[in-house]
Amino acid sequence: MISPPVSPLVARLIDDAGLFPPTALSMHDAVARHRRDLAGASSVLTHRFLCPASRIGELRAELTSADRIHVGLIADTGLHRVDAAVGIIDADPALELAAIEFPLASTDQSTDDVVAALPTDVPVFLEPVALADVVALAPEIARLSVDRAVGLKLRCGGMRAELFPTPTALAHALVTVARHNVMVKATAGLHHGVRYTDPATGFTHHGYLNLLVAIADAVAGADPAAVTARLLSTDRAALTRAALDMKASQLVASRRLFTSYGSCSTSTPLIEARDFGLIGNSKEVLL
Repeated sequence: MISPPVSPLVARLIDDAGLFPPTALSMHDAVARHRRDLAGASSVLTHRFLCPASRIGELRAELTSADRIHVGLIADTGLHRVDAAVGIIDADPALELAAIEFPLASTDQSTDDVVAALPTDVPVFLEPVALADVVALAPEIARLSVDRAVGLKLRCGGMRAELFPTPTALAHALVTVARHNVMVKATAGLHHGVRYTDPATGFTHHGYLNLLVAIADAVAGADPAAVTARLLSTDRAALTRAALDMKASQLVASRRLFTSYGSCSTSTPLIEARDFGLIGNSKEVLL
């Protein structure tokens, strides 16, 4: 299959978080879907499979000799057991370690010590205990990233209302990482492109298109108030226009900063990106 042309704004944007809620697929179903996505070869997907360290054995049990899975390892077992999970991945030809995501809430060690204990040949994303911690963490991460790929993981939602940061808090985090040139990835809650309220839960979700454009604004020097306004927007047409009219230099700089986000759906973001005009309509499809 030849994928249709994709805007660089959404190229390699979506990590496969099918194991995580609210979708929370079984390992069998998550791996089966990931195989289908690999066969589909959409360039909007990173084709990284996000898997907790505690479930690596379960993942291995689903694999065949034909599989080649790039694992984004979620270090849910604490720092002292990351090596074991990495060793299992390294020993299995069907797996390849692609990144590590580490929650700082799971350790009392310093940022320097955490980073020093993790493999140096893949990107590491540290999730702060609270979004407000980004202000203090960003200069530390900028210093550490001189010698290796280190960034921050920003939580944008979850299964409880308090896990959704306010637009103001998220805007301050985005302006801070832009100022320090710290790469980030996002997780949770970004189920649709444009900010919306889920009628089933009453939670107001950030939109991934809002986030992409807001980060581009921050990279261009916008202040927190302007970035907040972008995150608050529900004007789909205005957000789409801003995405499509973005200068190439700003687009490249913003995606160098914002590497990806984890989505429990790997189809909805593709459908919406096509609706936004960020994926072309290719007639060159080989079956």
